[in-house]
Amino acid sequence: MGVYKGQIQVETQAGRPTYIDVTSQVADIVRQSGIKEGIVAVISAHTTCAVFSEEYDHDHTPTGETFLQADLDDGLGKIFPEQNDWDTYRYPGLAHFEAVESWPNAASYLPGGDRRALWNGDAHLRSTVVGGNQTFEVGEGKLQMNGLASIFFVDFDRTRERKRRIRVVVVGQ
Repeated sequence: MGVYKGQIQVETQAGRPTYIDVTSQVADIVRQSGIKEGIVAVISAHTTCAVFSEEYDHDHTPTGETFLQADLDDGLGKIFPEQNDWDTYRYPGLAHFEAVESWPNAASYLPGGDRRALWNGDAHLRSTVVGGNQTFEVGEGKLQMNGLASIFFVDFDRTRERKRRIRVVVVGQ
């Protein structure tokens, strides 16, 4: 049995969830692995991000999301509304703020010391529900997906732009 590890780096936007189709990058890593039969795990390295598989949707909103992505946002927004004040969620609490303020790179998380920059409880909860990883079949040396299925990475944290990492682990023979 063999194990091959790869990584995908993406940039996400501020102000709204960012959806990125990573199907072709995952397929490339599977091909590079040399593994013919097995599985591939696609794993978010971040707690406000998720990985899921969905049919490719040909229709898009004016902001560029597919209709399925917009519907997912609407549904999750009903369950976990955006955090826009101190009372929406318990998280982040005082101990978390104090911990972040002690970090050497605190300014990147709290620009100008503004604690509102950590109002992302909704993003953490949404990613927990959707899930931080997915596993797919590898067969005949290729990622096995039906013709309409795609693998999406989503960053639900709208507080700022970021570089995000997706780990890809291929296991098999």
